Amino acid sequence: MSGLKAHFPVLLVVVPLLTAPLLALIRQKQVARALALLSALATAVIGWGLVIAAREQVEPLSYHLGGWPPPIGIEYVVSQASAFVVAIVSSIAALGLLLGTRETRKEVTEGQQHLYYAAYLLCLAGLLGMAITGDAFNVFVFLEISSLSTYSLVAMGNRRRAFSAAFNYLILGTIGGTFVLIGIGLLYQVTGTLNVQDIAHRVQELEDVAPDSHNLTLLVAFVFMIVGLGLKLAVFPLHQWLPGAYAEAPAAVSAFLAGTATKVIYFQLLRTTVVFFGAAHVFGALRFGTHVLMPLSIAGMFIGSIAAIYQPTLKRMLAYSSVGQVGYLTLALSFGTEAGVQAGLLHLGAHAVTKAGLFCVVAAIVAGVGSNRIQRLNGLGKRMPIVAFAFVLGGVGLIGVPGTSGFVSKWALLQAAFASEHYLVAGLVLLSSLVAVVYVWRIVEVMYFQAPPVDEKTTHDNLAMVPALILLGASVLFGLFPDQVVELAADAAHQLFLEPGSLPPLPTGGHG
Repeated sequence: MSGLKAHFPVLLVVVPLLTAPLLALIRQKQVARALALLSALATAVIGWGLVIAAREQVEPLSYHLGGWPPPIGIEYVVSQASAFVVAIVSSIAALGLLLGTRETRKEVTEGQQHLYYAAYLLCLAGLLGMAITGDAFNVFVFLEISSLSTYSLVAMGNRRRAFSAAFNYLILGTIGGTFVLIGIGLLYQVTGTLNVQDIAHRVQELEDVAPDSHNLTLLVAFVFMIVGLGLKLAVFPLHQWLPGAYAEAPAAVSAFLAGTATKVIYFQLLRTTVVFFGAAHVFGALRFGTHVLMPLSIAGMFIGSIAAIYQPTLKRMLAYSSVGQVGYLTLALSFGTEAGVQAGLLHLGAHAVTKAGLFCVVAAIVAGVGSNRIQRLNGLGKRMPIVAFAFVLGGVGLIGVPGTSGFVSKWALLQAAFASEHYLVAGLVLLSSLVAVVYVWRIVEVMYFQAPPVDEKTTHDNLAMVPALILLGASVLFGLFPDQVVELAADAAHQLFLEPGSLPPLPTGGHG
């Protein structure tokens, strides 16, 4: 890359990071919203530019901050996988800001709108920075930037339960972040570096010296990082914070977080297992996939989906559905193969656009009927036909019906399971998808097969449906024409699985 494009990796983080404090000083909410939307759109353009640039390169793009080469300096690394993630995250963030209609903005306490947009962009900057940084300590720094702003975003809901949900999220999120920091500290103690590529080389050297034994400090570092990221990702049974946070946050925040936060954490879990510690060691010697991650994933798939059936509101139903969908993501990783990682990346993208689109639909429902309680949705198919149809479209995407992105990702997951000879697991994936049919059909039955109330007025919010239709349309487009995305995911998985030793080792030296 040359010219301005050469600075895309750092601009990806700098644009929202510098705009956020500016918005905190601007009290005029319309101006703040316009600047926030402009910043998010610019970030999305940069993200897709990085996808194109990463596809044109054999090796990941490296950007040296301050002109200092690694491992002395900090670098940003844009691989095909990280470019894929940041493009999705930045696009959903921009569409989430489009969701800020007159009705949904009422969910944010009056006088705090400018702070809401500032926190929104800070969260976006943290997520994007975490996805592309090549420095382990900066992973923690960006993790905390996104987490602290997320706690604020959830608490800005003007419902009383938003504060308790944010506090619960803060406590568990802080524990998760602390675990990640301890793991990174132990990694530094063992390797003497914080550069990701350097860590991978030195960990591999330690494993090659004594392949049949385990370095205790390295093992403890791995455990701390996995538990911390598992908490942030809401892997069962560490998911207790997610339902409350998604259900009580403002509608735009729920859509934003559902499509971005857990996806970036999942990508970090991919990097930790495959790159930091090496897939051969983690899934071979430690048997982390089959002995730990696979049973927890299967439990999460079923328990999250079954819990979704009994929820009284759409938001809580979709929140528990996300717990089940996280189970699919981690199940794909548990195979420890390129095919599994490819399926995980495909499901990351599929679930991001589908679930964010569904939360946008819920925002339109709240604007229309004044509630997201399921018992208030009687006859919604007649009262708000486009909104009801959009929800059904997103629901079949969650199930994995052919013609949607969910089918493409679940088909890839089944292929990965068969390739790894986990035939029973493949059957459980199909069975858990049938459970998803139950909670989606529950909503369809209420919307289409129950009579609408006679005296209840319905308000139509067409603007709220714009991001919903864009996201759900992208899901269908992905489902009908999957070839390019599948190829991108396959190349990204292959790049992640390159042995650290196949890349040239970095020069020795201290770390700044």
